[in-house]
Amino acid sequence: MYGDCQVLSSMVRGNVVSPDSLFSSSIQNPSLSFMANMPPFHAFSSIIPKEEGMMLMGRGGGSKEEEMESRSGSGPLDGVLSCGEDHDNELQQPPPPPQLQQPAARKKRYHRHTARQIQEMEAMFKECPHPDEKQRMKLSQELGLKPRQVKFWFQNRRTQMKAQQDRADNVVLRAENESLKNDNFRLQAAIRNVVCPSCGGPAILGEMSFDEQQLRIENARLKDELERLSCIASRYSGRQLQPLGPAPPVLLPSLDLDMGIYSRHFNEPPVVSCTDLIPIPQISDEPLPFPGMLIMDQDKPLVLDLAMTAADHLVRMCNTNEPLWIRRGGSTVEVLDLEEHARMCPWPMDLKQQQGRFRTETSRDSAMVIMNSITMVDAFLDANKWMELFPSLVAKSRTVQVLSPGVPGHGNGCLHLMHAELQFLSPLVPAREAHFFRYCQQNSEEGTWIMVDFPVDGFQDGIQSPFPWYRRRTSGCVIQDMPNGYSKVIWVEHAEVEDKPVHQIFQQFVSAGEAFGATRWVSVLQRQCERLASLMARNISDNGVISSPEARKNMMRLSQRMITTFCTGVYASGMQSWTALSDSSDDTVRVTTKKNTAPGQPNGVILTAVSTTWLPFSHHQVFEILTDEQRRSQLDVLSGGNSLHEVAHIANGSHPRNCISLLRVNAASNSSHGVDLLLQESSTHPSGGSIVVYAAIDVDAVQVAMSSEDPSYIPLLPTGFVISPAARRPNGGTSSGSDGHATVGCLLTVGMQVLATAVPSAKLNLSTVTAINNHLCNTVQQVRAALAGGTAMAEPAAVAPDQ
Repeated sequence: MYGDCQVLSSMVRGNVVSPDSLFSSSIQNPSLSFMANMPPFHAFSSIIPKEEGMMLMGRGGGSKEEEMESRSGSGPLDGVLSCGEDHDNELQQPPPPPQLQQPAARKKRYHRHTARQIQEMEAMFKECPHPDEKQRMKLSQELGLKPRQVKFWFQNRRTQMKAQQDRADNVVLRAENESLKNDNFRLQAAIRNVVCPSCGGPAILGEMSFDEQQLRIENARLKDELERLSCIASRYSGRQLQPLGPAPPVLLPSLDLDMGIYSRHFNEPPVVSCTDLIPIPQISDEPLPFPGMLIMDQDKPLVLDLAMTAADHLVRMCNTNEPLWIRRGGSTVEVLDLEEHARMCPWPMDLKQQQGRFRTETSRDSAMVIMNSITMVDAFLDANKWMELFPSLVAKSRTVQVLSPGVPGHGNGCLHLMHAELQFLSPLVPAREAHFFRYCQQNSEEGTWIMVDFPVDGFQDGIQSPFPWYRRRTSGCVIQDMPNGYSKVIWVEHAEVEDKPVHQIFQQFVSAGEAFGATRWVSVLQRQCERLASLMARNISDNGVISSPEARKNMMRLSQRMITTFCTGVYASGMQSWTALSDSSDDTVRVTTKKNTAPGQPNGVILTAVSTTWLPFSHHQVFEILTDEQRRSQLDVLSGGNSLHEVAHIANGSHPRNCISLLRVNAASNSSHGVDLLLQESSTHPSGGSIVVYAAIDVDAVQVAMSSEDPSYIPLLPTGFVISPAARRPNGGTSSGSDGHATVGCLLTVGMQVLATAVPSAKLNLSTVTAINNHLCNTVQQVRAALAGGTAMAEPAAVAPDQ
């Protein structure tokens, strides 16, 4: 029984949760007025000829009913574990004497359960996969079955669940094994080609042979694995196991093995000779806890005390204005006065001082969101739901350890140790990785919920990370329920980060804390809550080809997967390296490749290219030209000179252009056998920027998405635009107009994915890289030219980006 519970627990942690399970609690009378006014749309016959449209509607309408039987819980194991009535008789009656045995007759047919019996047992299985004898007896009486039949059904169902999890684990392990093999091959190839930068001859790898270096690397890895296992064993055995001492340093020459985020770095140190030696960085196993990352039982009371202190500090930071929060230089952005913060909110433990330069980022913002507090608390405490709530901010997330489950069925008092990887949608901005505690507390007197994160310093030290050092100080939000299902959220971000140089176009944007500040968290939260409210709405009918609420929901899920695929493909992940196409420090184009064999994208080598440029226009203007059908048709690189026509529209926000659209490309190649379609999702926020993502999709894929079939296998190669408000010029100064005010500006990041070759083992053709680079440059130039041509009409005055 304990093993089965572990399997089910790992499934809950590892699997991605669907939007239906993401927010199960109901929203109290949410106001969906932003979806009421909708423009007229053309019927589905406007996409394809009448005959094909009738055939499409006929194929997407019905689904044949399948007969349900007792073997639905066991799959291929029915021959081993029977749940039939005949099996009961075989267990209860002894075999007859040989002289009385009858010759072998036809194969026995097992008893088939009714649909109601299967439904009731499935519902019971979700609540309790291991029912006791009383529960089985009661269920058998209600369903008219024998207790042994119920028992066998549950056994088969648990066996099937375990088999499914084992298959999923095997897929993950094979992928990890392939990734490690590729890294090993790349390192060996780089070491074989090492030359001394001083003399130009072969490099001398210290005083040891290559085989000896490999042995030391393997020895260090095994010792780290032993420390991790010792920590886990001590947790369950109750006694502290002494880990081994630190491994001796493994020496290699100072090399750029292309293991970092960029293949070319900015402000590189001077080249040294092969006699200068540095230790090789340790590679951590991300899906497993780091060595020493489990909190012992004797430390949990101290962590809980720190959690309550952090919650008190967060409430003070949310409710106090000056002198704790100040505005510098007439800006509307609030930052903490660090001296006043140290006086009002002293931390009980000494935080370890890091070597080198680091900076402190602080910000605060508030908003009204269309989600009640209970649903929001549940999303923050579940790692998968938290990722879905912030798809453009949280790249990876997992709960390492549950220190306190809190009140049963209630989030109050929950204390988790979490790991997260935060992203900005550009390879020029390094991602941030952190371990932190997350604590939830309810203040019933004020009707608020407190969700606070605080650092793990003092409990876990020496954690290796491929990203710049990052410490998440007391951060989080205070949530208060409002009428009509809305909630008021006050968000505070407080972090310390290693002050490493980034590309000059993002230097001021990142150093000012705008890339990971509170405004960005709040804006993404607002947009996602509106999107989820639209997803759960039942009383909204969309015109066009979307003929049913279920089809509408499937299209929204497909679009959400498109957004997630785009976000994970363009950020600076530690698992992939990005290459610059020129040596110029002004060049912002970065490319990377990925060998894909998983469903959801085409099989083969996928080439991703991303570029960022600063534009002297507000992000609203750029967003309008990219989402307006008529103006976008003027951009040849985006439409091929063809006009676009919207044939389906799903509103998912208060802004009229916060929507999911199905666009028909009016190309000459359209015929009765094929129609070019684009699936597009666009959203904007007054102060949080905008995003537009689209992907080509065929009519057959639309049929699958709107039917009851699984749309997760539809291949998508998204292209997108990320528009971030940035009034300051990227060179560090401010661009002032004639009136002395800062000129409105934004950072436009363009990312696109193309299938370079359908053969995963094939080498990349240089002409493909050149073509996508030219396409990126032409896209930016045409957007800039289109904006400059409409400036007189579209920009009456220079205003701040958040106004």
